[in-house]
This record gives sequence, structure tokens and C-alpha cells, in this order.
Amino acid sequence: MSGFALVIIFIIAIVAMIVAISKLKIHPFLAIMAVSLIFGLVAGIPLVNVTVDGKTTQGIANVIGAGFSGTFTSIGIVIILGALIGTILEATGAAFKLAELVIKVVGPKHPVLAVQIMGWVVSIPVFCDSGFVILDPIRKALVKKTKVSSVAMTVALSTGLYASHVFIPPTPGPIAAANTLGVGNNLLLVMGLGVLVSIPALIGAMLFAQYIAKKVKSSEDVEVDTATQSYEALVASYGKLPNGFISLAPIVVPIILMALGSIASMAKWTGFAYSFFAFLGTPIIALAAGILFAIWQLHGAGKIDKFYAVTNDTLKVVGPILFITAAGGVLGRVIASTSLVKFITDNSSVIAVIGIFFPFILSAILKTAQGSSTVALTTTAGIVAPLLGALNLDSPARIALTVMAIGAGAMTVSHANDSYFWVVTNFGGMTPEQGYKTQTVATLVEGVCAMIGVFILSLILK
Repeated sequence: MSGFALVIIFIIAIVAMIVAISKLKIHPFLAIMAVSLIFGLVAGIPLVNVTVDGKTTQGIANVIGAGFSGTFTSIGIVIILGALIGTILEATGAAFKLAELVIKVVGPKHPVLAVQIMGWVVSIPVFCDSGFVILDPIRKALVKKTKVSSVAMTVALSTGLYASHVFIPPTPGPIAAANTLGVGNNLLLVMGLGVLVSIPALIGAMLFAQYIAKKVKSSEDVEVDTATQSYEALVASYGKLPNGFISLAPIVVPIILMALGSIASMAKWTGFAYSFFAFLGTPIIALAAGILFAIWQLHGAGKIDKFYAVTNDTLKVVGPILFITAAGGVLGRVIASTSLVKFITDNSSVIAVIGIFFPFILSAILKTAQGSSTVALTTTAGIVAPLLGALNLDSPARIALTVMAIGAGAMTVSHANDSYFWVVTNFGGMTPEQGYKTQTVATLVEGVCAMIGVFILSLILK
């Protein structure tokens, strides 16, 4: 199947998946896998591998297997290591120490803003999935300390991470888009515009976080409401908290290493220097270094004997998240194996007449269809590159602005086929239905607000 009929079938599949999860209470893993299988078969993916003229088309079983394993390859170990760091931070009381530091910097009256800014800074060198896992213990500690809505804090952290993830190099997506469009040598301009466009996105997301917190309560909010132990008593139960440096090290060291790896790549270092820093900057290696500092922290707290139990508890919590996330990867791979993306690409000229909004709409369509912001960024950039002249987007400033428009589309919207949706929903203590009301709508608000900022800048920059 191809053409517009496939688009209709895709929309029906997504609606069926949402209904199955939220209304019929079918487990997300089973719902996503079932929808992926049925959509793949209806869309024409063969039952078994088929070879024609030397070109092999994978069968549906192989596509599903590749999507499942591919997710584990890309972020599986990252989620486990990041969650283990978080569990140790909680076990030693370091998460509470970090919460106090954040409040001192931003002020006790603005914890939601504090966690959003914290996410925005961290995600400049770190993928948003990893960043959320790393920072989640601090978010939880802030919820307990300030009694602010867990939903508001989750949405703020998620959107803060997301903004820099799609707008600001050295995150791979905007770098790839900039290179494809011809401004790869002018990343300072791209980074500057990324900071500017982030502002309306963050403001819109902040206002939405405060609004939706009045409508939705997560399991964490219920726990905080029914807690009989005060924050102060909870902190006192840990004994003496670690100092600021020891508390920060498991989080800051991985961030620094990943940033150095990005710098080595961006600066085009060669030889041993590049290999060394690129190795250390790999998320798995960087987070492994963070684990070493976390173990040091556990030893300093006199709780090293609990390391086995802490690891075991972490794996129990992370297991369901990993499998649901992998199911989302299956759906993305199935969609990519159909002709849906090609149909959208082939018909892109239909909406090319709307100027700076064209890359935004195309990127949003691709993001919503296949789940990955990075794929949406890179694919849209490849489509738009030959059309820059026709769209009057061919000056350096306007090309960089096109990267921003693509980035705004690449966050619109995060839903069930996006691994980040499941990371945020599960770590935030929300049901899938609550995830649609919070994470999905928040990314819509954030993307639209960012695009408004892009449009205003397009009236100024020539």
C-alpha cells in the first residue's frame, strides 16, 4: 500500500493504539507491538525476506526484531546506567543536597523554573533521554522539598531538556541539519539563534506546566500528599549529607565528558586526541565514569554494602521502561520500512509555498510519523536543502533560521512512538493517558511557541 491511503491507515493505527492503551487498559508494550505488526502488514511489509534484482526487503519479523534491538543498542545501557546513578544519589541523600543547591541558585520560590533551566543547560551536550534519567532524582527531591506539583516539575524538566536538544549544537540533530543546509561552518550563529528561539519555547512550556499541574496528578503527587514524614525528617534520616562536590560529580563528570567528545568532533580533532575524547564522550563510557563517582559517594556514606541491593532495585524499576521504550522503537522502524516517509517527501512541493513554515510543517509531520527528533531534523534538512532559493531562505542568517524552524517541527509532537515519551511518562510516575495530556501537549505548545519566535526573527533577519 502507498499514497494517501497509507496516511489514513497510519492515522487509524495511532488512534487505535491510543484507545487500546488509555481506554481498554491494554499494557503499552502489547498495544504498541500489536499495532506495529498490523500496520506493517497492512502497509505491505512482506511476511518474509524478499530479494528482487539483488535488493532484499526485510520481512515483518526482521523489521520488528531490528527495531527492538536497535532501541536497546542506542539507549538501553544509557538508561540503566543513568538510573543506577540516580538510585545511588537517592540512597546516599546526595539528591537532596543537589536540590538544596538548585534552590539556593534560583531561589526557593521558583523550583519549576529551576528544574527547567537545569534541563536546558544539561541537554546542550547530552541527549534528552539520558539527561532526564540523570536529573530525575534531583527533580524528585525538589518535589519532596517544595511540595510543588510533580507533573509541573516533570513537564518543566522534559521541555527544558527538549529545547536545547533540537536547537543547540553540539547535539547531533541540529549539527547534522546545519551541515546539510550549508551552515555547518557557522555553528556559532546556529547556537546563538538556538538560544534565542529556546526562550519563547521555554516560556510557553513553563506556562503550560503550571496550567496542566492543576488538571493532572501523577502517582508521585499522591505520594507527596499522603506523606507523613516531612522533608526535613526525611533528609535527617540519611545522616550527614554528602558535600556539594561529591553530590555533583556523578552527574557533572558524564556531562563534561560528553561535552568534550562533542567538542573533539566539532573541532575536527584528529589522531589520538580525537579517539581519546570521542571514546570518553560516548554516553555509555561517560555514564560509566559517573557510576565510579557514585560508588565513591556510596562508600563515603558508609553504604557500600548496599551496592548489590541498589543495583538490583534499579534493574527492577528500569526493566518495564526499557521494554516499552523498545516497543516504541519497533513502531518507528516499521513506519520507516513502509513508503509513508517517501510519500511525504515526494509530495513536499505542495506545501513549499509557505516559506519559513514549510520546514516546520514537514519536520512536524515526519516527527509525529516516526518518533525520532534527530531523524526528523536530518530528513527534513535533506528535503529542504535544494529548495532554499525558492523559499527565499538562502542567506546565512536565514539558513540558520531554517535549522531552527526544522528543530521546532522536530519537537512537535512527542507521543507513543517516541522513546522520550516513555522515559518522561514512566520516570514521572504518569499513566500513558496522562502522558498524552502532559508530554504530548507540552511538546506541541513548545514547538508552536518556538515557531512563533522563528517567524518573528524571519521578519528581521535577511
